[in-house]
Amino acid sequence: MEKNEMIFGIRAVIEAVEAGKDIDKILIKKDLQSDLAQELFAAVRGRNIVVQKVPIEKINRMSRKNHQGVLAFISAVTYQHLDDIVPGLYEEGKNPFIILLDGITDVRNFGAIARTCECAGVNAIVIPERGSVSVNADAVKTSAGALLHLPVCRESSVFEAVRFLKNSGFRTIAASEKAVVNYTDIDYTVPVAIVMGAEDTGVSKEVLCLCDDMVALPQMGVIGSLNVSVAAGVMMYEVVRQRMGNCK
Repeated sequence: MEKNEMIFGIRAVIEAVEAGKDIDKILIKKDLQSDLAQELFAAVRGRNIVVQKVPIEKINRMSRKNHQGVLAFISAVTYQHLDDIVPGLYEEGKNPFIILLDGITDVRNFGAIARTCECAGVNAIVIPERGSVSVNADAVKTSAGALLHLPVCRESSVFEAVRFLKNSGFRTIAASEKAVVNYTDIDYTVPVAIVMGAEDTGVSKEVLCLCDDMVALPQMGVIGSLNVSVAAGVMMYEVVRQRMGNCK
């Protein structure tokens, strides 16, 4: 990890929080007790920052500096929010297209998806605050720089994001092996939001139940599933195909 992505020491992390830095997560040594530590806890309270209490050994493996039991990881991008992005898309007369990632933690998959999103004209990627990939320099590199141009929205949960998008006039579609509807049988020419899940667990049950449609990609081989970045690319370019055809 590059040095400029990591801040160590209680006071330095407090200052980063209070300065409004986009922080992916903060690691804090279990049972950390001090007046300064209490000041840190007060600073992060009420903010959308993931705080994990971990054994000191984990922090020591990441930094040999005088970290005082606290490490913060700074995002390589500035996070945005759907309630800011969506109204602007409608005001600009665009036909919105958003990708939501449910439980994607592999930085290479995330970067590859972001790269395809940028090429396919996706307006934003949505990730949840917890249980998601960190948008670090590796992610930006894997995306071939796409993450520097593509808005990334970090929301409280994928479920809440889908609910917001449904209420905002989007057709919400989950890709799932459990589906019986072929992915090409859906109309993507309307405002659309596609949810992709992790390869091992897929889209969460509560999100599947909330989405308007559930679709599957047909598979002819014996392997259990496609790589999620490949599946996402197939889904995205079906949207592109339909919308280009609709413009003729």
